[in-house]
Amino acid sequence: MVLDVADDLAQQVGQDLNLVVVESVEHLPLACQASRELVLDECAPSAFLRYEPYPRLAVRLPWVGLGIVGYTAFGAALGAMGAPLWVQIVALSLGSAVAYWVFTAFSLMSPGPVILIFAAAGAAGFSDGWGDAGLVTAAATIGALLGYVIAMLPALSHPHTPARLAVARALAAVSAVEIRGADAVTAARQSIRKARETVALNAPRRPDAHVHELAALLDAAETVLDSGSHDTSRARRDDFSRFEKELRKARRDIEIPRVDAEGRPVLPTPPGFVREGCGRLLDRLVLIGAARIFVASLLAASFAAPIGLDHPLWAAMGAMAALQGLNYRNTVQRGIQRLIGNVGGAMIAAVLLALDLGYWPVVAAAVLFQTLTELTVTRNYGLASVGVTTMALLLTGLGQHAGPGLAVNRVADTVIGVVVGVIVAAVTIRHDDRHHLVA
Repeated sequence: MVLDVADDLAQQVGQDLNLVVVESVEHLPLACQASRELVLDECAPSAFLRYEPYPRLAVRLPWVGLGIVGYTAFGAALGAMGAPLWVQIVALSLGSAVAYWVFTAFSLMSPGPVILIFAAAGAAGFSDGWGDAGLVTAAATIGALLGYVIAMLPALSHPHTPARLAVARALAAVSAVEIRGADAVTAARQSIRKARETVALNAPRRPDAHVHELAALLDAAETVLDSGSHDTSRARRDDFSRFEKELRKARRDIEIPRVDAEGRPVLPTPPGFVREGCGRLLDRLVLIGAARIFVASLLAASFAAPIGLDHPLWAAMGAMAALQGLNYRNTVQRGIQRLIGNVGGAMIAAVLLALDLGYWPVVAAAVLFQTLTELTVTRNYGLASVGVTTMALLLTGLGQHAGPGLAVNRVADTVIGVVVGVIVAAVTIRHDDRHHLVA
């Protein structure tokens, strides 16, 4: 799939477009075999770890793939055994807590552990027997393998992409200091620190000239911060703006300062993610977050099931997604955006489902809306929710010839999930986060 994008956006969306290809390949064999509900909503491993340095991505991404395949097999087993709905609700609520606990501790976020529950719930709905369970698990395995390969392909042609984008973001943060003053200094220093870490992680064993050029740009940015004067300087802003745009280009012939620093040391590589993740498994905030996820998922699904909604586990996913906000205010904002996005996506899906377009037009529409999701997910959560909701409902409808009623169910489940998630967040709000209640 080739999109005609401008040079300065090519690297930023490159990894997102990889996911579109993976999603398309992964869903096709599943949809072809389905005669009942089947959707592994956002189930490709390349959705995770956006802009991660390639050496670290190569190590961490397989664990994400294993998680997706494992949760798919878990959900499929529940369906194959004919587990009652209440058993599925409790099991997947526990699974939600475990997924949040592990993924948060090991920083396997964006889009986060909710994807594992999407996979488990979809597999549980599809599997009426062990044959179905084997089929859906095999399909998820194929998707995970393809996701890994496609996510790593850019490392062959543009190995410096994650480091360049990190430096570009750092320069943008320093440029903001020139406009906003001292209030933006802390964020700029954090951005520079993160960029240095990314450059170090992404550097080859023998750092080449471009690695040193990126380090030199970060040195220049830090010098500006250390100068102590943050008065408006048009020249400095223009320089950083130009360098930032050059770094975001896909071309190799970038115009940034060349430095003679072949022997210059690069920052030592940070500790491995396994050691860091294991150290956070018993972190109090991580454990509390996992407990909140379990309670919210259980309550949301338990409320949705008795009132006759066909997909009560969707409500659990809505609650889980809302609770992934950084603080209470962010949780409320995510909940509102998710609700609005789900309503918009459901309306679009209802129209398309009512038209009964047939298999291939629906697949093409699903790919289109997955593209929208991946191009907007880091910029506007509401727009991303529109895309993913439409895609999920279209793929679900492929297997069961569903009508517009499926979209109504999605909205109702989302309302329940968002409301429960926000209430649980308010009841369990941290003391240092209570100022968000008065805003």
